[in-house]
Amino acid sequence: MTQPTGIGGRPIAPAPGAPTPELRVARFRRHARALVWPALILIVVAGMCGYLFGNLPAPLQNWMLLAAGALVVFLLVFLPYLAWLSHTYTITTRRVIERAGVFATRRRELSHVRGYTIEVRRGPVQRLWGAGTLTLSNGMDEPMRLTNVPSVDLVHEVLVDQVEVSQILAHRDAQTIVPPAPSA
Repeated sequence: MTQPTGIGGRPIAPAPGAPTPELRVARFRRHARALVWPALILIVVAGMCGYLFGNLPAPLQNWMLLAAGALVVFLLVFLPYLAWLSHTYTITTRRVIERAGVFATRRRELSHVRGYTIEVRRGPVQRLWGAGTLTLSNGMDEPMRLTNVPSVDLVHEVLVDQVEVSQILAHRDAQTIVPPAPSA
């Protein structure tokens, strides 16, 4: 489903006083480079189990090897993947939402209308991968830190646009509409 666009590809602004629907602009997770080590560990464990299966010394049995391999895969591959998968950031036309947690979820929101400063920090490894860390601070609440954001420059631009549009619409809606004087 696409939105009707106006000049410059931006959506057409709703009429003054009309409710604006909340639309999802972007949803993303942390950069997938966090999964490089778990992927390498999975390859090594699979190779070791395949090589050692049937070639173990006398007191050890094959089921012990498979149990140890399964434990390593669960702790060092599956749990980090689950942690990465359960942490999402969502940008809508009204707010930024951070969700984290598998069983007990934590959710934080920051409204565009209130306005906030955006700080971009990129380390050498983050520059190599095109990622970065965004810190959103409105001066009252604890800053929201979006870590290892892929395509950080694009996300920064989207956030600046959403704050600008939200504040323009809020200012416009706050103005009183004066009806025209009847002509005699």
